[in-house]
Amino acid sequence: MRNAGTLWIIALIMLLLDFYVFQAVRVVTQNLSERARLWVYIGYWVLSGLALIAILSFPYIQALQSSKFYRNYVFAILVGLFFAKLIATVFFLTDDLRRAAVWLMSKIFPGTGAQYMSNNGAGIPRSTFLSWMGIGLGSSLFGTLLYGFSNKYNYQIKRIKLTFPNLPSSFKGMKLVHISDIHSGSFQHKKAVNHGIDLILQQNPDLILFTGDLVNDRASEMDEYKEIFARLKAPMGVYSTLGNHDYGDYVAWPTTMEKAANLEALKKVHKDMGWRLLMNEHVKLERNGEQIALLGIENWGAKGRFPKYGKMNEAYPGTENTPFKILMSHDPSHWDAQIRTEYPDIDLMLAGHTHGMQFGIENPYFKWSPVQWMYKQWAGLYEEGKQKLYVNRGFGFIGYPGRVGILPEITVIELS
Repeated sequence: MRNAGTLWIIALIMLLLDFYVFQAVRVVTQNLSERARLWVYIGYWVLSGLALIAILSFPYIQALQSSKFYRNYVFAILVGLFFAKLIATVFFLTDDLRRAAVWLMSKIFPGTGAQYMSNNGAGIPRSTFLSWMGIGLGSSLFGTLLYGFSNKYNYQIKRIKLTFPNLPSSFKGMKLVHISDIHSGSFQHKKAVNHGIDLILQQNPDLILFTGDLVNDRASEMDEYKEIFARLKAPMGVYSTLGNHDYGDYVAWPTTMEKAANLEALKKVHKDMGWRLLMNEHVKLERNGEQIALLGIENWGAKGRFPKYGKMNEAYPGTENTPFKILMSHDPSHWDAQIRTEYPDIDLMLAGHTHGMQFGIENPYFKWSPVQWMYKQWAGLYEEGKQKLYVNRGFGFIGYPGRVGILPEITVIELS
């Protein structure tokens, strides 16, 4: 099994990290009693052993592959352990390079390394400070990821007022709610999701817009949640688009017909919920005889691994003379790659996709996430000239079943 072979390689890397980190554990516990050290060592290796067993068992136990609990929590814990140990290893490696440099200097210039030798002259000891730093930062990362499990349904309402000089007067004061990236296949708490829907309805929006990734892979993931999301209603309607996960591209389907049937079933889910799915098309929204255009396209990603299903050349025609235009496009990279250069009269683009990586730091003065190394626009509002882009941080989650710093978002936009 190719996957099994890959997992054995991952397990070997984890084991090597375990031995390397254990050397630092021995340093920081050297002043403990023999009994206390023994319990620390046992705890360390039991946890490491369970992690290795979990990795190697995956291909052979069908229940693990189909278990949402395993995918969401056990996998996240394993990844968290891996990165915690990897970060700790950076400090241990720094210490080992220091020791190697001192040893080398002692050989080139005899006597210069004497003050660094251990009491019995056996060698250059490890730095207790660097060992504590590595273990401390690694443990902090792991603890933070565990804490983040409690934030995955902690919906935050982001309110923003956007002013456009060309917005028809009848639409001034219009309130729209923007949500994105539901990822229903990751949900395990219907009551918590229902609370999120309550929060949306409490905003009394004129219009609700959803910018893709209703599921992780399969339309059937909505079976338990279709009734909940069907509660979303607004006077001017609920409109939606598709995201990269909605096409089933990340599943090895037995036949292309089954993949196509899954997509058709997902389109029906949108219809059954009362959502108008825009597939490379537009609608005109009217108030008091004035109109604005709402365009929705299929997923279009500028990054090489994401397909370009979206067709602006089909959605845009017919909107040329409409004074104000809103575009729903799942991937924010579409803005710089095509919208700003080819469609400068798109006033507002709404996107999602990044989730803010579900990990980062955000406060009124500072915003950071590793995802910004891949996406220039990854969360919140961006402006270039007369055009604006808003990137929603996502309603749901995928992969890591939690949120650290970047919380799930319900965006309330007032146009003026």
